[in-house]
Amino acid sequence: MKRRNLITLCWISLATSMIFFFGFTDEKTLNNFLLTVVVCFMYSFVLAMGNSYINDFLNKRFPWSEATTRRAIISIVSILIANTIMVYFCNYMNFVVFQKAATTEEYFSGKFSFINWFTINIALLISAFLHAKGFMEELKKTSRKEVVEQKLIAKSANAQFESLKNQLDPHFLFNSLNVLSSLIDENPNQAQKFTVSMSKIYRYVLEQKDKELVTVEDEIEFARTYCELLKTRFEDSVDFIFDVRKEDYRRFVVPLSLQLLLENCIKHNFATSSRPLIIKIFSENDTLCIENNLQVREQIKESSGIGLANIVQRYSLLTKRNVFIEKSEDYFKVKLPVLVSKPNEISIKTDTSDKAYERAQKRVKELKSFYSNLTSYCIVIPSLVIINLITSPNHLWFYYPMLGWGIGVAAHGVSAFGLGKRWEDKKIREILEKQNK
Repeated sequence: MKRRNLITLCWISLATSMIFFFGFTDEKTLNNFLLTVVVCFMYSFVLAMGNSYINDFLNKRFPWSEATTRRAIISIVSILIANTIMVYFCNYMNFVVFQKAATTEEYFSGKFSFINWFTINIALLISAFLHAKGFMEELKKTSRKEVVEQKLIAKSANAQFESLKNQLDPHFLFNSLNVLSSLIDENPNQAQKFTVSMSKIYRYVLEQKDKELVTVEDEIEFARTYCELLKTRFEDSVDFIFDVRKEDYRRFVVPLSLQLLLENCIKHNFATSSRPLIIKIFSENDTLCIENNLQVREQIKESSGIGLANIVQRYSLLTKRNVFIEKSEDYFKVKLPVLVSKPNEISIKTDTSDKAYERAQKRVKELKSFYSNLTSYCIVIPSLVIINLITSPNHLWFYYPMLGWGIGVAAHGVSAFGLGKRWEDKKIREILEKQNK
């Protein structure tokens, strides 16, 4: 127990002893005052420090964040047993040793059963406060840690996505300038037309490269313009076929994905008038497909690998759906997932920090509600018992609210600590996680 808590406990013990001495002691003598102080300090330190050590021990062996349900069960069992033992010890020392109001046989015969039961309720109240405080502190730490982790995940994903998008600008410009350089020598007029078309296309690249997703319609229109630019260079050596469903136009794909794939088709295949390269862009189920007949050319230098790898990585950051690649002796096909909705941010696959904080906040409210209910029960029921025994000792009616409310508190505890619906949800998540591994 910390020094600050010990000082607070001493002040509470002293204040309690003053109340009992001046309010309930008939003979105001120094001996009675010292006895009252000793007894109050004994109760305070044994019950408070005992529960504190139990709570600290359980925090180390069974942290709330790792096994909430298990910890709750162990806490309930341990505090019931420990507080019963500590209360019987304190009452024995008070009534048998200090006050000599009864013998050992009389004490254990049941004469002090009500006092023991009442004191146990007070001890459980103290223990409930200590465990609630410990749980709140650990939950706060866990929530903060989770929020920080989610922020780091989101920042990492955004940084990775930005890095991938920044590859597109210089990559496209470099390849386009290479094509333009070739055309200047081969056909200056075509080179001039190519320059005009390239300026339009590059404007689209600058507009779309900062977006996570664009509509299929925008990407198809851009692809048509880019295909015209390629036709300017290759003429009859390349042929393009578009067959995309109209209903897919309002869906979404990764920007510049078609341009990169079209560029790959040209880069990795040879094309002549006698053996033209045929590139098809069409819809297939929930994907947008780019397919070309295989006419593999020998690579003079190793490919940079930016195109297809870039698309795959950007899709992996936005959705769980994969980019599929099919290759046979006759054709090469890439299937791009067509997304129905557009995410607001990169971290769609992960819980954002706001959601993590909301979940933590909701959990705290549930547990605060339970501990408030338990605290009220531990205060009100003993008060009702006292009122019942004073007003009508022959008619014990306090059992009804004690049992009824007690069942309600138990049910509340089951709900708060995840033994009901929360346990089912947890198991479902565990099964799904195992299947996804």
